[in-house]
Amino acid sequence: MSRQNTEGSLALQERRVIVIEAAERSETQKLRVAAYCRVSSDSSDQLNSFMAQTHYYTDLITQNPNWIMADIYADEGISGTSAGRRPEFQRLLADCRRGRVNRILVKSISRFARNTKECLETIRSLKAIGVGVWFEEQNIDTSQVSGELLTAVFAAIAQKESESISENQRWSYQH
Repeated sequence: MSRQNTEGSLALQERRVIVIEAAERSETQKLRVAAYCRVSSDSSDQLNSFMAQTHYYTDLITQNPNWIMADIYADEGISGTSAGRRPEFQRLLADCRRGRVNRILVKSISRFARNTKECLETIRSLKAIGVGVWFEEQNIDTSQVSGELLTAVFAAIAQKESESISENQRWSYQH
């Protein structure tokens, strides 16, 4: 077994340094931005809200010079209590995992989810792949440090509101 010299100038000559250059990243690289819109019923006022959301986010994204429109994902007449029952929401998450979306815009946390656990799990999984969500009404950006805590508080409120609406509807049917 041969011994390598680990002292003196010979050791310095044998040492090799491998330099790995940083990948070039354009300073003007645009964010791929998507919006998620949802209404829970197909009543006329909800449909007007639905159309207003989609038009608003289309204009907002296309008018920002630093953004590229990834897509508008919109579930119509579907409750927010279960992510699995919302096909456009699932398509949005799949596109995020494929690297097609960097940022998601949503009117409010209640449009994104009405289940606290699912909301936080989704936010965390998106954050892990570098996707931030901005909830406009609450002015919460999940890519910021305080984003997850604020999202948890508002998601719990949205879930409680949904439960209250359901309880009120059951009561009215019974009476």
